[in-house]
Amino acid sequence: MSDFDYDLFVIGAGSGGVRAARIAAAHGARVAIAEEYRVGGTCVIRGCVPKKLLVYGAHFAEDLADARCFGWDVPETRFDWAKLRDNVLAEVDRLNQAYTNTLDSHDVEIFHERATITGPQSVRLAGGRDISARVLLVATGAHPQVPDFPGNAHGITSNEVFHLPELPARVLIAGAGYIANEFAGIFHEFGSKVTLINRSDQILRGYDEQIRDRLLQISMTKGINFRFNARLLGIEKLASGTLRVEMTNHDAIEVDCVLFATGRVPNTAALGLEAAGVTLNDDGAIAVDADSRTSCPSIYAVGDVTNRVQLTPVAIREGHAFADTVFGGKPWRVDHSCIPNAVFSHPPLAGVGLTESQAKQRYGTVKVYTSDFRPMKNVLAGRNERALYKMVCDASTGRILGIHMIGPDSAEILQAAAVAVKAGLTKEAFDQTVALHPTMAEELVLLR
Repeated sequence: MSDFDYDLFVIGAGSGGVRAARIAAAHGARVAIAEEYRVGGTCVIRGCVPKKLLVYGAHFAEDLADARCFGWDVPETRFDWAKLRDNVLAEVDRLNQAYTNTLDSHDVEIFHERATITGPQSVRLAGGRDISARVLLVATGAHPQVPDFPGNAHGITSNEVFHLPELPARVLIAGAGYIANEFAGIFHEFGSKVTLINRSDQILRGYDEQIRDRLLQISMTKGINFRFNARLLGIEKLASGTLRVEMTNHDAIEVDCVLFATGRVPNTAALGLEAAGVTLNDDGAIAVDADSRTSCPSIYAVGDVTNRVQLTPVAIREGHAFADTVFGGKPWRVDHSCIPNAVFSHPPLAGVGLTESQAKQRYGTVKVYTSDFRPMKNVLAGRNERALYKMVCDASTGRILGIHMIGPDSAEILQAAAVAVKAGLTKEAFDQTVALHPTMAEELVLLR
C-alpha cells in the first residue's frame, strides 16, 4: 500500500481539473478532488456555456426581424429575460450534475470544500481534515478583476451577470476585450442601451486590426456607444437607484447596471503555495514548465491559474497531457501555438495563427488575401452588414500563417480552417479545393 492517502489530489473541479482527475483515474490512480463552489468551474457554471446560451437567445432578435423578409408572418415580439435566465441556470444545474456523475463513475472522490496546500504532498480541507497525496494538481482557475476606484462595489462582473433579477434598461460595460464585446452584443439585442468604455482607443487588443475595426464599425451602426480613453473615477448610487458613473475625458453617465469586464486574475491567493515553495509569476500566476510542473516537483498546475492561455479547451488539454504523462506512461506536451479563438459578438469573429501585423514583424514580407462580402441571408433581409475573411501567407512559400474572419457562424467555419493552418498548408491547397456552393465558407477557397 502507498504511504499516501491518494496518488493524485486535485484542487479545483473546473474543466482542467476534472479532465486531469478523470484521465488519471482511468490510468488506475487513486484520485480525489476538492471544489469549494460547484463542479464544472468557470466555463460551465459562470462562463462560456451560459454566456453562449445568452448569445443564442440574443440572436433571435435579428432572426425574428429578418424572418419577415423570408415570408414568415412574425407577430410583435417581446423578450422575457427572467425566462431565459432561469432556463440557462437550469442547464447549468444539469451540467454541474453531469460533471459530478463523470467523476463519480471514475471513482474520483469529491470533497465539496476548500482545500489549501500545507506542504509538497499534503493539503488541508476547510473542515480540518489533513490529506496526503503523491502528486498535487492546482486547477483553481481565475476570477474577474474589479478596478479599484470609489464606488466599485456598485458594479458587477461576469460572475453575477447571469443572475440579474431584471434586464437593465441602460448598461455600462467597462473593458474592450472579448467578454466586454460579447455582453455588449447580448444586452443590445435584448433591448438595453449599451455604452462600452475603455482606457485605450481600441477594442480587442491582440486580434487582427481589420477584423476588430469591422466589429467596431458594425457595433456602432447597430447603436452601441463607445467611449475611448476613459478611466473610471467613481460610481454613485442615486436615490432613484440609478448609478451615476464618472470617468476621465467624458461626461458622467447615468445607467442601471455597470459590468466590469477588465480581465481575469489567477486564483492563487490563500492557497498555501508558499508552504511548498511554489513560485509565482509577476502577474500572480503559477509558474510552470512545459509539463505543467511547478518549482515544487510534486505539484503541477493547469488552466487559467497558470495564465498561459486562458481558454477552456487549453485547460482541458493541459489536464489531459498531465494525467497521461504522470500516471499513464504516455508523455506528451500541449502545443500552445496556433490556438484558434473566437469572440461571440454580434456578428461573431474568429481567428487562428498570426495577425497581419504579427506576420509582418516575424516574416517581413507577407501576402494577404481577403473577401469582403454581404452574406446571402443579409441581402434578402435588407441588412447591409458585411462579412470579412482574411488569409495571411508567407510571401516566399505560400504557407498560411493566419486566418481571420468576422461574419455569421465564423467560429463554426474557422474550426476546420484551423486544422489547415496547424498542418502548415498553403494558399494553393485552398485554391485547389472545390467550393461548397452556396455557402459563406466557400469564400475561404475563393480568396483573392
